Amino acid sequence: MERVNLLIGIIAALNLTAQDTGQPSLRWVSQSLQRVVDHVSPSVVQITAYGLGREEEPGSARIRTQRGTGSGVILDPEGYIVTNAHVVGASQRIQVLIPERNLDQKYKSILKPAGKMMSAQVVGIDRETDLAVLKVPMAGLPVLKLADSAMLRQGELVLAAGSPFGLQNSVTMGVVSAVARQVRPDDPMIYIQTDASINPGNSGGPLVNADGEVVGINTFIVSESGGNEGIGFAAPSNIVRTVYDQIRKYGRVRRGQIGLIVQTITPPLAEALQLPTEIGAVVADVAQGGAAEAAGVEVKDVILTIDGKVIENARQFGVQVYQKAEQVAVLEVLRKGEKKTLKVAIRERPKDPDRLISLLKGDENLVPRLGMMALDLDEKVTPLMPDLRKLSGAVVAGTLEDGPAASALLTGDVIYEINNRPVKGLKDLVDAAQGLKPRQPVALHIERRGQLQFVLLDVN
Repeated sequence: MERVNLLIGIIAALNLTAQDTGQPSLRWVSQSLQRVVDHVSPSVVQITAYGLGREEEPGSARIRTQRGTGSGVILDPEGYIVTNAHVVGASQRIQVLIPERNLDQKYKSILKPAGKMMSAQVVGIDRETDLAVLKVPMAGLPVLKLADSAMLRQGELVLAAGSPFGLQNSVTMGVVSAVARQVRPDDPMIYIQTDASINPGNSGGPLVNADGEVVGINTFIVSESGGNEGIGFAAPSNIVRTVYDQIRKYGRVRRGQIGLIVQTITPPLAEALQLPTEIGAVVADVAQGGAAEAAGVEVKDVILTIDGKVIENARQFGVQVYQKAEQVAVLEVLRKGEKKTLKVAIRERPKDPDRLISLLKGDENLVPRLGMMALDLDEKVTPLMPDLRKLSGAVVAGTLEDGPAASALLTGDVIYEINNRPVKGLKDLVDAAQGLKPRQPVALHIERRGQLQFVLLDVN
């Protein structure tokens, strides 16, 4: 109702303005929005991802092909597309529907051709921001420009484009409800909140401003019904730009770390710890052997600046560190009333096991009895992993929803044994799993984050 009243107010104000002063009318606003849509639509694609999953029938161990749909936006005329990581998922095949161009010049009917279906390659996935970059073998494609999301303001009109429920090339309008929402306190990831209608299938599509520039990538909604309730969230374009550029350059996102846990200072925390300021970031923990410890950072230090940039909260500090992998940063801290300048080497965070998904080859990597996808621990996989206890085994690349491994194993786990039987690679794991008896207890000896442990699976 509030949104309806807002639109009625806008309409009334525009009509009065047009009558009294001859200034732009509602018709002018409508035509302006049409021009934005005409500019945006050719660059918005529909994405269909095909993967493997278990039959929905209770107790079934059969695996079948599953299909999911989403949206994406073309950012480079050579066929580079940004979408959400969850749209791509662990799929083995991705199809992208590229819209037809110059439709009004080619066709007179209001029913236009859907476009051209192309196979897409995954360039890189970043699950922390839920973003992914795809590449289609086409050139000369129409693109959209990434705006500066730091310039976005609450109340600004925006359009959400995509394929909700598979309905290709749909557009909705709304306003920016908030320019920066955090899902968790001090989370480095923030989102643009909007009341523009976003539904399943819109994920990965662009949120654009009145200039037709991308201010965000539609990512998720908060809803009790599962449909749009006017609370949608988009990854800001400045974060999208960083992720997109790094994936294009490195195939992944390089993030820095210095071995610190930093928290946002609040008035109660400042009073309790007798800190000299009620805003900023305070050091809660310093990791042993980390770069920050070597630089002399201490618990309860208040971080004032990093490379000259004033730090107002923990998220701001985290973002600055993430962006400076393999660089040396200068920290200015306040310790017991005295300012200190410290130089700290920012190291790249350990490699991301989620990159294992890009090495999967469909059925070849399926372990159906355990409901998982796995890879040989070989020369292609080892560089993606942290230091391991052994140089042979089977690496978990993903689990199937509702499968035996779904709640027990994590991506990057290395399986060394199954019921005392050595596992030197994927074939050993598949063979051992096929030989299991119904309801037989299954114990896997695995390595997870440098620690060995036993994991029990409930296998039918």
